[in-house]
Amino acid sequence: MADFESLGVKAGVWSGLLNRDERPGRVSLVHLGRVVAMGNVSAAGEGVWRIEAEIPPSSLSDGIQTLLLLADDDEGDAPDPGAERLATLTLITGGLLNADIQAELTLLRGEVELIKREIRRMSSS
Repeated sequence: MADFESLGVKAGVWSGLLNRDERPGRVSLVHLGRVVAMGNVSAAGEGVWRIEAEIPPSSLSDGIQTLLLLADDDEGDAPDPGAERLATLTLITGGLLNADIQAELTLLRGEVELIKREIRRMSSS
């Protein structure tokens, strides 16, 4: 993977810094195997490139979504099969997350209660 430092997502735009001598020819944001946005590349210093890609709202839905930032030198609609993966971004949204966390907490509480009972049983013997 390239030397990419993610600066996070602000106002729906994922940005970061790429440390590389040459400017990447094309940067694509890919979700579920299709290009959803093209990245903007601008110089941020010697050997440093600022990359920004707007995350389209249509890419967001309940659950876990993974976006890929790919760089290649091709032209056209789809990234080259040999495109370099610069970074991945995982977004977790919606009610499904709450249900998952609640289920996990319930399991953990049950395990803690089991451990407490066993400790009490062992200490009373």
